[in-house]
Amino acid sequence: MTSIPADLPKTIRHWIGGEQVDSADGRTFANADPASNLGYCDVAAGGAADVASAVTAARAAFEIGPWPRLSPRERGRVLHRIADAVEAREDRLATWESFDTGLPITQARGQARRAAENFRYFADLVNALHEDAFRTAAQIGYVVRKPIGVAGLITPWNTPFMLESWKLAPAIAAGCTVVLKPAEFTPLSASLWPEIAEEAGLPAGVLNIVHGIGEDAGAALVEHPDVPLISFTGETTTGQTIMRAAATGLKGLSMELGGKSPCIVFADADLDAAVDGALFGVFSLNGERCTAGSRVIVEASIYEEFVARYAARAARIRVGPPQDPDTEIGALVHPEHYARVLGYVASGIAEGARLVAGGARPDDLPDGNYLAATVFADVTPAMRIWREEIFGPVVAIAPFADETEAIRLANDTRYGLAGYVWTSNLKRGHRVAQAIDAGMVWLNSHNVRDLRTPFGGVKASGLGQEGGAHSIDFYTDSQIVSVALGDTHVPRFGAATDEED
Repeated sequence: MTSIPADLPKTIRHWIGGEQVDSADGRTFANADPASNLGYCDVAAGGAADVASAVTAARAAFEIGPWPRLSPRERGRVLHRIADAVEAREDRLATWESFDTGLPITQARGQARRAAENFRYFADLVNALHEDAFRTAAQIGYVVRKPIGVAGLITPWNTPFMLESWKLAPAIAAGCTVVLKPAEFTPLSASLWPEIAEEAGLPAGVLNIVHGIGEDAGAALVEHPDVPLISFTGETTTGQTIMRAAATGLKGLSMELGGKSPCIVFADADLDAAVDGALFGVFSLNGERCTAGSRVIVEASIYEEFVARYAARAARIRVGPPQDPDTEIGALVHPEHYARVLGYVASGIAEGARLVAGGARPDDLPDGNYLAATVFADVTPAMRIWREEIFGPVVAIAPFADETEAIRLANDTRYGLAGYVWTSNLKRGHRVAQAIDAGMVWLNSHNVRDLRTPFGGVKASGLGQEGGAHSIDFYTDSQIVSVALGDTHVPRFGAATDEED
């Protein structure tokens, strides 16, 4: 039985120009929790008119407001206050996030802490960034960073609050104003941003939020002529649609898209650590993570032992109500997504993969979007569960004969976001890591990321990189100002004609 937190809002409205507002046409949509699929609040369904209002407010805040003209240190102070406000709401954030997304409460709590750290990191980073100068005998040129303008931010439904902070923090640290379009499946935690912004003293219009369906509110944001750049995290096909729509306006794009990441386990790996890492890498966050190592590629000599140990552990993973602190896999985010994941399970069985764990709803959870940790062995590259992103607690395992085949299997995908390599031979580990076509590779580790490092993928997994200074680069233009240090020789065009006259 799902318990509804007592302090949930009955209605979630847009936040435009520092005010809570309804949609221009009054439309709403119902929001439900994934453990019961019962509605508990209505959400404003934004459209082109609401996006236009938000962009107008953001543009005014950028052109005549104080925010872009504050010093980096002054903006940083506000970001630190935002982090303080997030930390002060950690329990409420974790409870709301778990309730709305189906994430286990212990994992939702970690996302709240990470969100606060994002703001602290970018508050410090923007103040420490330097600008270059270039000098010759005749001239000096200096480079300044200028915020680009109104940033359109479109965020996904998995770990929504943390991923919103990941975009909001560098955008406003750089001096931009923003219009945020949260995912329609998980709007609840985004409704806390207005009170956080006000408490921290963020000027009205710097942060604007328009809720709604991607095809309506998201498309309007991408197409708006006064939004020069879009940062999007989500599914690859949607990213392609955004790229086409943004082409007319030559908008700047940063897109972190899908993944089907390989996890390579060599026979000389620490098998206990590899099993731990490979399990956590795909079953944490309900498997709804872009960097999930969902294709586990194991050296043939240890393949059967690995499969047996992995399947036994997966069968013991605790699936249960998201707000139970003992739960390791909660409820998948939405009935539509749940049906999609179950379709992949059926596909794996139909195509002949060997189901060694899970594959169905746990018997003790008759309601909600629950699926036991599901493991397929003997998966071949022709199968859908090998080739397509599932975004759920489903893993495909296959054997390899040697290093060459391991690399070939790892790269046999349209995606290229992440990769994982487990081996005690570090020369081979470095060699294989660099041979994997992925933006990020972890060697003898699960996904542990330093905020200073770039995050992004190659191939169908994205365009550009976020994280560290790369994020500030995206939200700013570099301008060179060249200054003469003395008299500069200029060829006198037309002077000969004057002399002749």
